[in-house]
Amino acid sequence: MRCIAIINQKGGCGKTTVVTNLSACLATQGKRTLLVDMDPQSHCAVGLAVPEEQIERNIYDVLISAYSETKTELKNIVWQIAQNFDLAPSGIELAALEPQLSGQDRREECLKYVLEQEAGGYDYVLIDCPPSVGLLTFNALRAADEVIIPVETGYFALHGLSRQMETLEVLKKQCQQEIDIRVLATMYDVRTKLAREVLSEMKKQFGQFMFKTIINFNTKLKEASSFGQAISEYDPGSKGMRDFMALSRTIIEAEQEHQVTMGVESVEMQLEQMSRSADELVCEASAMVGEKTAFQQEKMSKATVQEKIDIFYGVRQRQGMVEFVALYPKAKQVQIAGDFNGWDPQKTPLSGDSEMGEWKVSMPLGLGRYKYRYVVDGRWQQDPYNEVTEDNPFGERNSVLEVK
Repeated sequence: MRCIAIINQKGGCGKTTVVTNLSACLATQGKRTLLVDMDPQSHCAVGLAVPEEQIERNIYDVLISAYSETKTELKNIVWQIAQNFDLAPSGIELAALEPQLSGQDRREECLKYVLEQEAGGYDYVLIDCPPSVGLLTFNALRAADEVIIPVETGYFALHGLSRQMETLEVLKKQCQQEIDIRVLATMYDVRTKLAREVLSEMKKQFGQFMFKTIINFNTKLKEASSFGQAISEYDPGSKGMRDFMALSRTIIEAEQEHQVTMGVESVEMQLEQMSRSADELVCEASAMVGEKTAFQQEKMSKATVQEKIDIFYGVRQRQGMVEFVALYPKAKQVQIAGDFNGWDPQKTPLSGDSEMGEWKVSMPLGLGRYKYRYVVDGRWQQDPYNEVTEDNPFGERNSVLEVK
């Protein structure tokens, strides 16, 4: 059984599209495939037309049962999507797993234990990870022996890739994990100059760590998802289907060549090389679109990957003012709601830069601890550039800011 985690902390990179369609294409080639959704948003079920109201139990029940008196087996929550293709769906309850297992031993190995004990009948297990760092992501990475990082061929996606390298480095140190890492270019639009240049630089920087197969931008993939179908069912003759079949064949054919035989030291070297490549690639892409100021360029040359992200985006306190800066290149409206404005997003809109996709607002906040969320085109979400969060009553997470 090969276990592959599909992970990227940046949303909008095509992660769920990759995991659902790759699973379907592996299944069409006779490989018994299980897709495990570890994202509380449950997009895999939505994209495969599994009715939410009929999902009585999900992967949360299986994982939590190891610490409760009620035992739920993996086979009892699995849905058959097609021949050789099963789904272990997620649910909003999964967001509560981390606080519920706080202090429990080996809590980051719940999924690994379940798969080892109950998923032996599958050739492939693919795991859709949430776009955040936490217990769910570490469970997925701990269970996996391979990682695929889908990266949109655009400037902004490179920041997510840089942060992802840091997550994998933490995993390596904490778990002494043997893992094989590959980068997959997605949503590639050959018509745009920036996409062509970014793809060229990605190939130069990542070399052997990058799939030769590229997932091109294809409207049929979006249509298939909207109809709750994998591309293999919706349009088997489409370019999107050809791309994913090519990717699945590459994975199958590489079964011997890319068997995970690296030791921890090799993983460390691999991560260091990939982190350095991501670092260089961000700088290359920055040159393509034009950087902000000479001062920022100087800081970029000396900063770590995380510092480079923080130079531009996040929350900063300056001379009695708090500045919120976020990156939403496709957004039409971004607002902020928190206990500092009565949780009313209409009171605090962010001003946007349509060219760079940056949104920002400054406000005077007194000393204290504040909770907040962004509202992006009507969708509430936590600040992707602030790792300090806490649970809220709605099963999601608020971002937290402490003004000192």
